[in-house]
Amino acid sequence: MSGSPSNDAATTSTAPTTPPPVPVLSVAPVVLSTPDRAVGLELRISVPVTGTGLPVILLSHGQGFSNHLSSLNGYAPLVNYWAAHGFAVIQPTHLSSRSLTLEPNSPEAPLYWRSRAEDMSRTLDRLDEIEAAVPHLRGRLDHSRVAVAGHSMGGHTASLLLGARLTDPEDGREVVLADSRITAGVLLASPGRGGDALTEQVAKLYPVFLSTDFTGMTTPALVVAGGGDTSEHMTVNGPAWHADPYHLAPGPKTLLTLFGAEHGLGGISGYDVAETTDEDPARVATVQRLTSAYLRSTLYPADPSWQVACEGLAAEAEPTGRVESKGASESASSAASR
Repeated sequence: MSGSPSNDAATTSTAPTTPPPVPVLSVAPVVLSTPDRAVGLELRISVPVTGTGLPVILLSHGQGFSNHLSSLNGYAPLVNYWAAHGFAVIQPTHLSSRSLTLEPNSPEAPLYWRSRAEDMSRTLDRLDEIEAAVPHLRGRLDHSRVAVAGHSMGGHTASLLLGARLTDPEDGREVVLADSRITAGVLLASPGRGGDALTEQVAKLYPVFLSTDFTGMTTPALVVAGGGDTSEHMTVNGPAWHADPYHLAPGPKTLLTLFGAEHGLGGISGYDVAETTDEDPARVATVQRLTSAYLRSTLYPADPSWQVACEGLAAEAEPTGRVESKGASESASSAASR
């Protein structure tokens, strides 16, 4: 197995050097045959053109109203940056994507919350097949270093894979979809707790959100929340709701609060897209740098990228955000204490 991500120079497996950006190879769709799924699982694979031992990021798209941003064709500002800096990024098109035009009365529609998480684990099951299907990829992935990232509903998907639990509203059973192969996560504008934090409409239409429990989400994760992300269609708790995965999960967890950011976090779902209400290239650049640095230092503990990125954020003349963290020994906060 290869050690750390690299370009042309060899690096150590314990403290890899953050690679400079390189050109990106992106291949799509890579279709995995899935007879038990409504359609085959379509993936986009984006990697740097050089380097071996590439850590893997599984990226789960949101539930937005656009036709293609919520698919393997979205999130280019993040995907291109991550891949150019040494990660292999794998993007599925979940069954919730409007690009698939599935029947609205499908059993799991419209959220496909369980299927979304299963897409990610299925992808990890078949990494060898994916490598074989993509030119110049075979043998370049580090299967031992895997992270998951997700925006909005994709953040909900990522939280389940990191250990969050819920109760299936159909049968009342607890659902556990954690995948131990995933050792780091990034939750971007992710849903918070259920119960009385939800609007009446969401509680009625999407009862799966009512029982979200973060106390089992033990995998290290960076929670990114916008200070202006009110999400009034989802919650009565305002922007603080999106920080729940940090406050209500046990450590180690880190919270990046972006000052004034709304649900698009400056425009991470695509370049110049209409649904971004807070378009801000500088804000997107902060998300790019901080998420990449966090994942690198979490997957390679000796790597100083996260410390350097945090110092850079604090040194900004007009900081775009702030960072706070809690260690593994710090238990989850109770909702009542917040």
